[in-house]
Order: sequence, then structure tokens, then C-alpha cells
Amino acid sequence: MARGIIIACGVIIFVCLLPVFGVAWSSWFAERHGCTLNEAGAHPCVVNGKDYGDLLAGAFVSGWFMLLTLPVAALTSIVLVLTLIIRWVRNRRTTRQQ
Repeated sequence: MARGIIIACGVIIFVCLLPVFGVAWSSWFAERHGCTLNEAGAHPCVVNGKDYGDLLAGAFVSGWFMLLTLPVAALTSIVLVLTLIIRWVRNRRTTRQQ
């Protein structure tokens, strides 16, 4: 059961951190290819004949979701740590009683 809790919390934390990855990727991609990237809107960013401007703008602006997802990730981390501590204490008590 503890393994399931850890996996579920890991998935939740990963999903909550996706906006961070989107901002990091779009910033890296735009800087590497010399493109303009800001929250004002999509700017043309042509790489190998394909325009990535809309994709970069969407990924960059998705960073605003961090205002919602980072507290959820923090709360999930706290719940995970408390759950593991409680399970550890219960296991120690059970072991000492035997």
C-alpha cells in the first residue's frame, strides 16, 4: 500500500510541475534559436522551415498555472511525508510489541 501511495503522489507532483517544465523548455528553445519570447503574444520563430511561435507562447504562458499547481504539489509532498512517517511509526510499534 505504501508503494501505491508513493507512486500516486509522484504522479500528482509530476503533473503539478508540468507548467514549470513548459516554461523552462520554451525559454531554452527560444534562446537557443534566437526567438523573441514574452507574454505579450506569439512571435514568429521559424526553425527549419516550421514556425514554433504559437507553441512557444502557449508553453510559456502555461507557467501561470504554477499559481495553482505548485501549492497542490507542496501539499501532496507534505501528505506523502506525513503518511510515510505514520507508517514508519506504526511499523516500529508493531515490531516492538512482538
